[in-house]
Amino acid sequence: MADAATREEDLGALRARIAALKSDLENRETDRREARDALRASESAISEATRALAALEAQGQHVRAELERLGDRRRALEQDLASRQAALGRLLAARAAAGAPDVVRLALSGEDPSEVARQLYYLSILSRAAAGLIAAHRAGLAELERLRGESETQARELGEIETQQRADREKVLAERRERQRVLGRIAGALRSGRREMKRMLADEQRLARLVQEIGRLLASRPGAGYRRDERLPEPATDARPFASLRGSLGLPVRGELVGRFRAQRGARAESKGLFIRAPEGEPVRAVAAGRVVYADWMRGFGNLLIVDHGDAYLSVYGNNESLLKQSGDSVSAGETVATVGASGGRNESGVYFELRHLGQPLDPLRWVKGR
Repeated sequence: MADAATREEDLGALRARIAALKSDLENRETDRREARDALRASESAISEATRALAALEAQGQHVRAELERLGDRRRALEQDLASRQAALGRLLAARAAAGAPDVVRLALSGEDPSEVARQLYYLSILSRAAAGLIAAHRAGLAELERLRGESETQARELGEIETQQRADREKVLAERRERQRVLGRIAGALRSGRREMKRMLADEQRLARLVQEIGRLLASRPGAGYRRDERLPEPATDARPFASLRGSLGLPVRGELVGRFRAQRGARAESKGLFIRAPEGEPVRAVAAGRVVYADWMRGFGNLLIVDHGDAYLSVYGNNESLLKQSGDSVSAGETVATVGASGGRNESGVYFELRHLGQPLDPLRWVKGR
């Protein structure tokens, strides 16, 4: 219990320091206002609403599974009750057909004592069997009633979840419409070629600065995951050092690779990662086990998520429609952490993906299996 409380306190401190870092970085921005900033509210709202919807869907699946389990238990119990009732009926019929002797009449009959004792023993066996069947039947009926009540409670809970799901879906659709309205309003500014190169360079510098600051923060806090700490549990599926995974990783999403590492994007800009074009709403998966250290909207990258894999390795997932994890959450390799989108002002849906070590960008394709 104490260890759990310590870990929760550690995660709370991590979230607070990451939030303070984000605020500090935003305060350093020289260009405080851009057309893309108008997207922040709607894209962040889409992310939050989608995350809440995903949580409700998971809860609904759990309740449906519980309802199915209760249904199976009820059906099995009803069959058992029917069998007990039939057995009780047969026992009573046999007793009546055999003319089962009355205890008082036997005691006063004057018959051979050994025969009386035999019949009394037989009578006691029948009585105990009947009593046992009756008691089991009553207990079964009580259990069936309890299961019926529990099923009704679960069904009501599922109905409430489904009602909330419909409301959350409407909220997501409304926020998407708002984003489209904002995009239409700022489309001209986003297409402006004169400042595009300056924006790309500023975006890259902003992300690089964020990664460097996160690295310093994590390195200064043993147990946060940047340096391994035996006191903290490893993420669920793969506790191997990240460096040993070179050549065996999967990409975070299935799609078309349209932007490669170091690809020239202008006279002075080179991509520090990959852009994988994919349909909106597709799952974005963590490439390895780790802990989320950043999950928020960022200019140029929209809804951005960064996972710390320990030993100074980070993976970066940008332009998501929604972030399904929060800072401090542990993730497993292949776990869905976000959904594909076009946040941050992109004109096509997909995921921007980077790998970093000690703050320096790595070519993700050198880490991916089969490439």
